[in-house]
Amino acid sequence: MPTAFNSRILVAALCAVLGLAGTNLLFANQGKRSPSDTVRDFYKAMRERRFREAFAISIYKPAIEALTQQEFEDLRPDFERLASAIPEKVDLTGEQISGNAATVFVRVKDEDKPEQAEPVSLILLDGQWIVGDLENQEIVKKAGKEFFFKARIDTHHTEVQDMMRRIALAQVVYSQQHNGQFGDLAALIAGGLIPKDLEGTATTGYRFRVNLSADKKSWNAAAEPAEYGRTGKLSFFMDASGVRSGDVAGKPLPLQSAIP
Repeated sequence: MPTAFNSRILVAALCAVLGLAGTNLLFANQGKRSPSDTVRDFYKAMRERRFREAFAISIYKPAIEALTQQEFEDLRPDFERLASAIPEKVDLTGEQISGNAATVFVRVKDEDKPEQAEPVSLILLDGQWIVGDLENQEIVKKAGKEFFFKARIDTHHTEVQDMMRRIALAQVVYSQQHNGQFGDLAALIAGGLIPKDLEGTATTGYRFRVNLSADKKSWNAAAEPAEYGRTGKLSFFMDASGVRSGDVAGKPLPLQSAIP
């Protein structure tokens, strides 16, 4: 789950998390909560891992309410990654209200990056401000509880594409260090060239493989979803011609080059 779901509003909002000072009671004065109060409460709940309460004051309410407890627990690691990515310090710098829409401006403080201003969109629904916008609200309403799973799958697909390219670069470095021979997955991980996460599926949602020829002078790589339809739908394959992908119900892609 970035860190991250693949929704523009959620990603933008999580990058603009609010500080917690001055909010001692969750959702205090709900009936009169301003856009700024709403954003502050949303991120306070996210930081404290009260995900159902956070999403309940956002356009993601229909998606979170429809989840069974088992489905919620299945998605919890994604929610945890979102929460852990929230910066410690931000300043709320103001808000603008225009009819039933509002924007809250925050300035994120991160020691590793320069300060940056981020807008957070809100809409007025049944007399209450909620985080999000009308366009994405319709997307969430239409998808229901499948929204979170679809967002997870979309994110995993993008991340697998990126990881395949990273494996290719890692092989270039590895071969330069080992007289033109390439490394398998374990060797690339041991050399610090790719993340150790690729040994399992908990983080990536995919099973990665690197196949070597007998003389280790050629290689290819593949990845399939750990749970088809929940952690991914596309299978991936990469060789010298590039990365290919396709939906083959979670099985390895059939168009794989032979390794002698």
